[in-house]
Amino acid sequence: MKDAIAVEELKQRRQALAACYAPGTVLLIRGGRLVTRSNDTEYPFRQRSDFFYLTGLNEPDGWLVLVSGEPLDEFLFVLPRDSEQEIWHGRRLGCDKAAELSGITKVRELNELNRKVLSLLGSHDAVAWCYQVDSDERQQRQRWLDKLSESRKHGCPSQIHDLAPAIHELRLFKSKAEINLMRRSAQIAADAHRRAMSMCKVGRYEYQLAAEIHHEFAMRGTAGPAYGTICGSGDNACILHYTENESQLKNGDLVLIDAGCEYQGYASDITRTFPVNGRFSPAQKRLYNWVLKAQQAAIAQIKPGVTLPQLYKVAAKILSEGLIDVGVLKGSVAENIKGIHYRPYFMHGLGHWLGLDVHDVGAYKIDGEPRPLEPGMVLTIEPGLYIDSATECPPEYRGLGIRIEDDILVTEDGCENLTASVPVTVEEIEDLMTPGAFT
Repeated sequence: MKDAIAVEELKQRRQALAACYAPGTVLLIRGGRLVTRSNDTEYPFRQRSDFFYLTGLNEPDGWLVLVSGEPLDEFLFVLPRDSEQEIWHGRRLGCDKAAELSGITKVRELNELNRKVLSLLGSHDAVAWCYQVDSDERQQRQRWLDKLSESRKHGCPSQIHDLAPAIHELRLFKSKAEINLMRRSAQIAADAHRRAMSMCKVGRYEYQLAAEIHHEFAMRGTAGPAYGTICGSGDNACILHYTENESQLKNGDLVLIDAGCEYQGYASDITRTFPVNGRFSPAQKRLYNWVLKAQQAAIAQIKPGVTLPQLYKVAAKILSEGLIDVGVLKGSVAENIKGIHYRPYFMHGLGHWLGLDVHDVGAYKIDGEPRPLEPGMVLTIEPGLYIDSATECPPEYRGLGIRIEDDILVTEDGCENLTASVPVTVEEIEDLMTPGAFT
């Protein structure tokens, strides 16, 4: 836990969130629950990001309750210690440990939640909770409101606010401590990609490359992949979210790996495309360098005040030039951009926010207009070209899928590439893939 967010920062986050609402507003944030995988087994527990952001706790079934005002009133409800259950399912934090880790003094056992929430909702006019939740949480809220409606002493809150916009705005801007964790996550993922490149051999299978990635994640103390690892060789790379990872690696093919880890809750997200045999063919090199040129041009433009759509236009222009160069598109660059003719070959966005979620929260527009980048934001930049096998173009380009993705921190005067240590040029990749080069 040495890399965990400090208790003082957790307190500041809760205070900042509560300050978004009028004094006397009750804020309700539920933690994650165990999810059944099959019969009586569960998926590995993963805490809800909002709850983790505010408490730092990674245990199921918790609830955080805040009452805005000066001073901020904070309540935390956790599972009770239970020696029998802990023998079977592992140690629980209990009230004392949860208080120590979160900095919340009023920590109660979960069986006290209903009574306290009913008391608070019955004596305050406003409540804030996230509108988009699962059915279990909606039903729990409705039970509280129904109970209050039936009561002669209490009424329901007259104002109900959505908590998501406020907490997601806070999460969009990373603190120094968060950036350090994201650097660590990025470095582990970068080393995993280097490992996969070095271990790639003709005749191996996509799942074996994924295993190399996952091995590095596990050995470095991460929670594992931040999302489903993509290892797509040949025309599998043209499937954006390909996760079967079952095909054999063939001589002359490219392989696209999109993989990132989750370290202390924070995600990394990297994509590299490289030749299975360690050497790009002339056609592969030509198309790859157009994608790389688009990515590098977009990254070079990143600074406070620039918007994602502006960066997208930079990349789209270069990708259009590339598609014309290799014979996929005809006509002028201007005509192809105006007609969005590149879209069948570059069908996704240029990037997304990154943080506790791999596709992290935060509004992309303000008052309907693209949001300018600001220091402390972290985003991915990931242009790609995907040429289906049926495309009418020179045959050496058919079935090629290429994407290059890095994690970028916006700084005061530009940006920092958190994943720059992964080879990205043709020369760097081929050098790493030379037998005996990896250390």
